[in-house]
Amino acid sequence: MSYPDATLKLFAGSSNPRLAESVARHIGICLGNAEMRRFSDGEIHIRLNESVRGSDVYVVQSTSQPVNEHLMELLVMVDALKRASAKTINVVIPYYGYGRQDRKARSRDPITAKLVANLIETAGAHRVIAMDLHAMQIQGFFDIPVDHLLGVPILGDYFQSKGLLAPVVVSPDHGGVVRARRLADELQAPLAIIDKRRPEPNVVEVMNIIGDVAGRTAILIDDMIDTAGTICLAAEALREAGALDLYACCTHPVLSGTALAKLEASPIKEVVVTDTIPLRSPSASTKVRVLSVAPLIAEAVVRIHEQQSISKLFEPHD
Repeated sequence: MSYPDATLKLFAGSSNPRLAESVARHIGICLGNAEMRRFSDGEIHIRLNESVRGSDVYVVQSTSQPVNEHLMELLVMVDALKRASAKTINVVIPYYGYGRQDRKARSRDPITAKLVANLIETAGAHRVIAMDLHAMQIQGFFDIPVDHLLGVPILGDYFQSKGLLAPVVVSPDHGGVVRARRLADELQAPLAIIDKRRPEPNVVEVMNIIGDVAGRTAILIDDMIDTAGTICLAAEALREAGALDLYACCTHPVLSGTALAKLEASPIKEVVVTDTIPLRSPSASTKVRVLSVAPLIAEAVVRIHEQQSISKLFEPHD
């Protein structure tokens, strides 16, 4: 079944073409015809091979590794669409890179989450659709509408289908408590929090576990897993505190460096992620389970195009 309005067009960057194709298939349209070329020195050139004049255009592009390449590609794509007289340019960013630098934690720190927001706006975007931003305040860094999609319902449905014994949802730090509470509400499970200290980037020390995990199935949830140091250290602490089976989940599988090897060696039984970022080595771990966000993004795109509510997608289940 095809979508009836021809003014809705969907284009894909090179960061996650499989996800973009799946989104287009769920909407009932074909991906827009565009090609990316590079000059000999690496400069990016985008060529649109179809008219977008007067169209509502959606561009799917995660700013994942290589972050700077994909970010620049997105900016060039938006500029090309603006100069081709697209009516609206809606940037779909399943994973928003540079989102971890959202405040000045120390003197003279940059706030790159705001810098990236400025770049996207200056390029000519009219709207941003993002999934599980690292910090909610990033929405306020934009002066254009931001629709914030949540991965918790997708993860919650999966864990509900498993029928886990006495689950407890665990936030690996204080910053993730709101996200963990949402999953706990979905599963009607209690909440625990790990009190950790981060002496420097990508270095974590567990301090304390707040809440009862003994004899329970622990589900660790975070917005992303990068080096997997936090998740693996938290899993060890939960095992020592008496947790039985251990699960971990996140929306964004950054999984840089030796992250997959760490997860394989950890006591975690299964790591549930989504496809906001494509796995670089899908067969490198037997523990990783990938869920698709394509149906959610497709529904959000259609609702925005038809001027319907996005919040209804995340209303509590009856």
